[in-house]
Amino acid sequence: MIAAQTPIAVTGSTGRLGSRVASGLSELGMDHRLVVRDPAKAPDLPGTHIAACDYGDGAAARTALTGARTVFMVSAAETPDRVQQHLTFIDAAVAAGVERIVYVSFFGASATATFTLARDHWATEEHLRSVGIAHTILRDNIYADFTPYFVGTDGNIRGPAGDGRVAVVAQADIAEVAIAVLTSDGAYDGRTLNLTGPAALTLSEIAGILSDHLGRVVRYVPESIDEAYASRAVYAAPQWQVDAWVSTYVAIAAGELATVAPDIPEVTGHPATSLQQALAAGSGAER
Repeated sequence: MIAAQTPIAVTGSTGRLGSRVASGLSELGMDHRLVVRDPAKAPDLPGTHIAACDYGDGAAARTALTGARTVFMVSAAETPDRVQQHLTFIDAAVAAGVERIVYVSFFGASATATFTLARDHWATEEHLRSVGIAHTILRDNIYADFTPYFVGTDGNIRGPAGDGRVAVVAQADIAEVAIAVLTSDGAYDGRTLNLTGPAALTLSEIAGILSDHLGRVVRYVPESIDEAYASRAVYAAPQWQVDAWVSTYVAIAAGELATVAPDIPEVTGHPATSLQQALAAGSGAER
């Protein structure tokens, strides 16, 4: 059953980021709705109501969102039709009478971004801007929590990132910003917040930090683009996915992920969490 009125609807609560946001809202005593594909997997949190839909099912999404004022929209799973899923969901939110969407995008999203999936986020942002609904865009850099998964089966990080830098960001900080925005009654409407860590690190520096964290030596081994495609061929992944994997490193090499932004300290009132701190906190990498 869906409550007649729940001020905030949260998507992605079965994942790492969305669950942090949902838990934080519960701790604040905020009544909110968890919009999930599988209700059986929704977290059991006080003050929550459950609604089921898939982003690509406009009718179900409209039903799931009716009565909500603000929607926290975590991006859909990475698939070739993700942009269309996003557009369908946004249109359903507008049709349901939602007043505001807070969308989780990617740092440096643009039509010409080197990282291929950042282009998907740009297309979603453009649609969100075009429908005339109040919105805030959270452009997250690569998750600091995800860096242990950079390490391959040989114990090293490999990729065509060169000496480029990336300002990896902790999911805990993203969730804290999201909660602040969701509970601000529109104070951040129209803004694009760039969420980064406090330092831009090379992959060699990240490897050193991971070595300390894991208690074993991790090295960064630079690859050419051709070598990167060859080394990932073993996974037999579709071409679009391999392009996304490789272009992540190429975007780092191009300097597109190196900017350290002030938005996390501005919103939260404290410095952004360092990679060392994020790893010590022991949070997972999946959304």
